[in-house]
Amino acid sequence: MKSKKKILLDIKKLCVSIAENSKNKKLIKSVSFNIKKNEIVGLIGESGSGKSLTSLCILGLLEKKNFSISGEIYFNQRNIINLRENEIMKIRGSEISMIFQEPMTSLNPVFTIGDQINEVHNIHTNLSKNEANELTINLLDKVGIPNPEISVMKYPHQLSGGQRQRVMIAMALSCKPKLLIADEPTTALDVIVQAQILKIINDLRKELEMSVLLITHDLGVVQDYCDRVYVMYKGRIVENSKAKDLFSNPAHPYTKDLLNTRPAVNPPGKELPIIKENYSLDA
Repeated sequence: MKSKKKILLDIKKLCVSIAENSKNKKLIKSVSFNIKKNEIVGLIGESGSGKSLTSLCILGLLEKKNFSISGEIYFNQRNIINLRENEIMKIRGSEISMIFQEPMTSLNPVFTIGDQINEVHNIHTNLSKNEANELTINLLDKVGIPNPEISVMKYPHQLSGGQRQRVMIAMALSCKPKLLIADEPTTALDVIVQAQILKIINDLRKELEMSVLLITHDLGVVQDYCDRVYVMYKGRIVENSKAKDLFSNPAHPYTKDLLNTRPAVNPPGKELPIIKENYSLDA
């Protein structure tokens, strides 16, 4: 009998609002979901549904002077939602890492690739400068950066978009985190490079026995790589299921319409279905 996987991340009734015109505008509305150890969970939905905002809450990157946040976020059975900045910093980058959508805006243009990855080692490990540099070169080699001994001295603008995303993966995995949040990791990359990036993430996930929260618009990616998937609509989770079941038997009307917009299920020349503006949140 197989043992059940333990839950690594457990979000309970997460709510986020922001002051707007003397009123509180709710952005995240009682969101609950979990991620088990060593699984890939997809989070899908249209732009503005609250996916990236949820990930920023997990990392403690929303300024509480601007946002009102409530609920619980358990990581390794510890509620991390109200940790002080110095406490969450010990977790951020070491136990929970994130790959952001656009690596060119995430990487500092005035520092070399090596300096930026080494900074993660300096913050979270006791490695010497030489040890950190050697580990950085090994990481760059592992994620497919050509000539890593030379590339480590390059600046972000000297790399292609796919190479910069590989650097972000190397940086995110430098401390072997338990959870990787990948927010649209293949945006603006061509199809071949997208497949390479996703394979790298999946291979390293298996090697490190790591969990992954994959935030994406690409439903094909969810179908190919995710174990389970949550569907987000207007700040709420409206459906969750195993990935294979979601595509064969979606339950919520929004999910059905979202899946029907895939070019793969629409013959050439046919106009793609339109996503409606309002769906019942209780359907």
